[in-house]
Amino acid sequence: MTTTTPNPTAATTVPSAAAGVPDLYPTRGATEVVTPRQDPVVWGPLTPELESFERDGFLAVDRLLTPDEVATYRAELDRLVTDPAVRADERSIIEPKSQDVRSVFEVHRISDVFARLVSDERVVGRAREILGSDVYVHQSRVNVKPGFGASGFYWHSDFETWHAEDGLPRMRTVSVSIALTENRDTNGALMIMPGSHRTFLGCAGETPKDNYKKSLQMQDAGTPSDEALTRFADAHGIRLFTGEAGSATWFDCNAMHGSGDNITPYPRSNVFIVFNSVENTAVEPFAAPVRRPEFIGARDFTPVR
Repeated sequence: MTTTTPNPTAATTVPSAAAGVPDLYPTRGATEVVTPRQDPVVWGPLTPELESFERDGFLAVDRLLTPDEVATYRAELDRLVTDPAVRADERSIIEPKSQDVRSVFEVHRISDVFARLVSDERVVGRAREILGSDVYVHQSRVNVKPGFGASGFYWHSDFETWHAEDGLPRMRTVSVSIALTENRDTNGALMIMPGSHRTFLGCAGETPKDNYKKSLQMQDAGTPSDEALTRFADAHGIRLFTGEAGSATWFDCNAMHGSGDNITPYPRSNVFIVFNSVENTAVEPFAAPVRRPEFIGARDFTPVR
């Protein structure tokens, strides 16, 4: 594996699609490339509560939502995934084997209920604290992992995809995963490698056109090698996130994370919201022939109020 240390004032030459914008994080080339992080982790004041986020790349909150709120959001999730019109919408991703709904994207636009969650100060306020600016929603979705065979999400850095395929220039993006069912250690819970957010792993291989149609069901382009993942796991370890419905995990855009299949009888569902700084708006993709659709990578940069 090659290691590079880019200079922010003399960055790597970028593809013509993103011409004029420095590419600090090269990826999707002939070989994997390791690049030390060039950006802050916490862009605002470093409060005691955010020290662990700065160090580890994540922050777990036991009770972000009350039980009554969980019931409201869970009912809305159930309504969405059983609505034939939603299922037929391109924003719904279907499990290849079971043909169940796997994810529904842009839920803050489809659902007034989830739109209220996005603008909840407990949610958007934390994003502003971490990113040090106003924020907009780069992506939102509900993820559904019903029992008895729902497939997992392979190891990846979200920023690698958002940089390569959506054109986010810098690591100034944060995600929150809010549990709407119990997250058990057996039903495909989130795993993160603590501290991995400080190293960018540029993956090998070109991005196919319309890669999102395949990658949202099964990751291929942007997947780290087994050798790289072994090195990361040896260096950082792996943390498994469990908790009651209503708990939440904030994590940095470059944290290496994934989740396993759910072969238990117990479903695991969550709502996933990605906030990006209004000072880090998307340009053209850095390593893809075309942009992904806006329901996956937003081009509406209106701040959340």
